[in-house]
Amino acid sequence: MDNPFEPLRTHYPKYDVMHEQEHWDEHTREIVVKRFDLPVTFSQLTGAEVECIRALTALFVDDSRLKLLDYVVKHYDSKLASTIGEDQRKAGTPPEKVLIRDGLAALETLAQSEYSHSFTALSPERQTALLVGLERDTLTLQTPVGTKLPAPEFFKKMLTESVSAYYSHPLVWSEIGYGGPAYPRGYVRSEFGLTDPWEAKRDA
Repeated sequence: MDNPFEPLRTHYPKYDVMHEQEHWDEHTREIVVKRFDLPVTFSQLTGAEVECIRALTALFVDDSRLKLLDYVVKHYDSKLASTIGEDQRKAGTPPEKVLIRDGLAALETLAQSEYSHSFTALSPERQTALLVGLERDTLTLQTPVGTKLPAPEFFKKMLTESVSAYYSHPLVWSEIGYGGPAYPRGYVRSEFGLTDPWEAKRDA
């Protein structure tokens, strides 16, 4: 549940990028507006996987707002359902769908092995310790059936996908002062320190 008493997260409290949508082309506007729609259920992810992705994302972006965490989960669910192939991957790394799904299971196995608790039940400090171990390749990532996974590649994949999805949400755009899609209007004042009249202005 969102905390209504959460400290202000933005220098642009009066800015809402959605007020600029009339300047976007129809296709772009449709894509961006749909980012506010969240499914009641997820077609590819189990409840445990959803909770784990929420916990990982909250650590990666330092934000526990459920509507944004679930938007990131929606991104993963869509990726797992997609028939579009990935561009490239490091030798020895399994396909991204396998890496994500098996990696989540392996992370749970690791948490149980190290702390005798589910990953989502651990304190943020212990969760972070596990992730640091994966990033530095000092902890072994192994699925419940014994398949070993490249820990740094799993960490990198989850970090990249989570952060990328999080910063594609219009609410986050507004908070960081991003003006949204430039097409077809475009940005005119490109000189250092100058902004177009419709861009976000930082409160003093």
